Amino acid sequence: MSEYKLQYRQVNKQSILIDWPPKIDKSIINDVLNFKNKIKEHYIEQKVYIKHAYHSILIDYHTTIDIINDEISTLKTLYSTKNSSDERQGLLWKIPVCYEEEFAPDLEAFTVEKKLSKSEIVKLHHTKIYDLYFHGFLPGFMYLGGLDPKLRLDRKSSPDFKIKSGSVAIGGEQTGIYAQDSPGGWHVIGNTPICLFDPSSDQPCFASAGDQIEFLPISKEEFYITALAVKADLYKLDSEKL
Repeated sequence: MSEYKLQYRQVNKQSILIDWPPKIDKSIINDVLNFKNKIKEHYIEQKVYIKHAYHSILIDYHTTIDIINDEISTLKTLYSTKNSSDERQGLLWKIPVCYEEEFAPDLEAFTVEKKLSKSEIVKLHHTKIYDLYFHGFLPGFMYLGGLDPKLRLDRKSSPDFKIKSGSVAIGGEQTGIYAQDSPGGWHVIGNTPICLFDPSSDQPCFASAGDQIEFLPISKEEFYITALAVKADLYKLDSEKL
C-alpha cells in the first residue's frame, strides 16, 4: 500500500482532521480505511469517535487534547507502521435493480443530456463494479465510486423534493442508492426493491466501506416479486468475498 503525505490539523479543542490528496481515488480510500482501522485499534480503550470521507479522517476525542503536537506525532507513527496485513477482507454485494421507466424518472432526460440510448446507459451502469466509499447524507445512503466517465453528469440545479427509497442515481462522477425517501438532486435511473437500512438490526447497513457493489438488472415483474420476498423476510442478498 502506497503511503501519502498527509496533512494533520486541529479542528477544535477535541478534534483532529487528517487529509489525503483531495480526489476520489480507490487507492486513497483503501489507505483511509486501513488507517482508520489502525486508529480504532490504538484507541480501543479510549472513547473516540472516528469518521471518514473520500480523502479524510476526523477524530473526535470527546475530551480536550492536552498536547496537540504529541497527539499528531502518535498518529504519524501509527500511519508509518501500516502494512498490507491491515487490509480488510471486503465483500461484493449483488444488488438487483430495475431500470424500467416506472422506476427511472430521470432516465429519459439523461439520455438526451448524454446523447446515449437507454440500453447504452443501462449497460454502462450495470456492467461496472463499484467501490463503497462511505455512507452519508442520510443513514444508509451509499456513495459509490467507479462510474463510467460516459455517464458522469452534474447534479440537478433544482433538487427534487422526494426521491423514493431504493432509487439508484447518478450525481457528478458518482453513483449512489437512496436508502429512504428523501429530497435529492441526483439523476434517478433505476430502483432496487431490497432494504438498504434497517435501524432495528445490529448492523443497520449490510454493506461496509471498502465493500463493492454490482448491480443486476431485473424486470418490473421481478422487482415486485423480490419486493414481496423482502417484505416477508424471505429474500437473501447475494454476496461473495473479494
